[in-house]
Amino acid sequence: MDAIKRFFASRWGIVSVGVFIGLFAALLQKWGNPGNMGICVACFERDIAGAVGLHRADVVQYLRPEIIGFVLGALLAAYTFKEFHPRAGSAPIVRFFLGAFAMIGALVFLGCPWRALLRLAGGDGNAILGIAGLIFGIWIGTRFLKAGYNLGRTTRTYASVGWLMPLLMAGFLALLLVFPQVSGEPKSGILFYSLKGPGSMHAPLAVSLIVGLAIGFLAQRSRFCTMGAFRDLLLFRQAHLFSGLLALTLTAFLVNLALGQFRPGFAGQPVSHTMHFWNFAGMVLAGLAFALAGGCPGRQLFLAGEGDGDAAVFVMGMIVGAGFSHNFGLASSPNGVGPHGIAAVIIGLLACLFIGFTMRKKAA
Repeated sequence: MDAIKRFFASRWGIVSVGVFIGLFAALLQKWGNPGNMGICVACFERDIAGAVGLHRADVVQYLRPEIIGFVLGALLAAYTFKEFHPRAGSAPIVRFFLGAFAMIGALVFLGCPWRALLRLAGGDGNAILGIAGLIFGIWIGTRFLKAGYNLGRTTRTYASVGWLMPLLMAGFLALLLVFPQVSGEPKSGILFYSLKGPGSMHAPLAVSLIVGLAIGFLAQRSRFCTMGAFRDLLLFRQAHLFSGLLALTLTAFLVNLALGQFRPGFAGQPVSHTMHFWNFAGMVLAGLAFALAGGCPGRQLFLAGEGDGDAAVFVMGMIVGAGFSHNFGLASSPNGVGPHGIAAVIIGLLACLFIGFTMRKKAA
């Protein structure tokens, strides 16, 4: 056990996890997931929101097994290494709104931080603007952190609090098994299924679930986090987590080349648009929200799996935010930003700045 802990805490440990994620993200695309979307936490949570009826955009409805696997894999790792620590109580309403605004920004760009890197690895030049916006948003967040921003202290709590998110994901898995997709039907029991668009494109359930479980296990052990990687690089000049991101991107690029999935350019990229400023601005909002919440969307799922109730609240905020995004015309499409997406990004940035400026501990 100690040797495994030391390995995952090392540079080679985080690099190996990045290689694993990059490899299987590209393979999941080959096996059926949407283009340049082998893994996208924001997109997949949006699909889950659609599958359970929180929105009715019929092209993005599927209860993605990868997300279920992330949480349950992290739960397994946490129990295996005695790191399941139920905790909560650190400004939950703020975390919920940060999750919602993070999702709005991500859906204006059309991707989470992982998908931004995977889009780049697939040749999508629009991802450059998104990654630049993500870094700028995280940089703003680091200014607040240096100025004393703090969401408060979490406290140990009942084991049931830590189990709620894993139990929810287990319930989602049960729904997938009880109400499988029926060919040609948009609904099976209580679940909605896309018949066209990104939601209709998915790898086999068992494959997606197994890959998700493995990534959840490995990411919990290595503390893999995109936001944390850029934060540590900007604040402390530490490149430990960042080396994992480089490994993810390079591996996905090489596998895409080998599989014929690398198609460079800006126009006509899968599930992407060319409104460059709003690609940038959407990810500024997402990056700032991630920084204020203390983790990227993947990391929030892994934390929820190890018993962090505050991370679970952020995840629920993202899922609800996805419902709002599609119900109120905030999300983008390949045709460009939704009719109210620009206003939502501006409001989200103002709300996040308000949180950053007002939740600072003053020096005694």
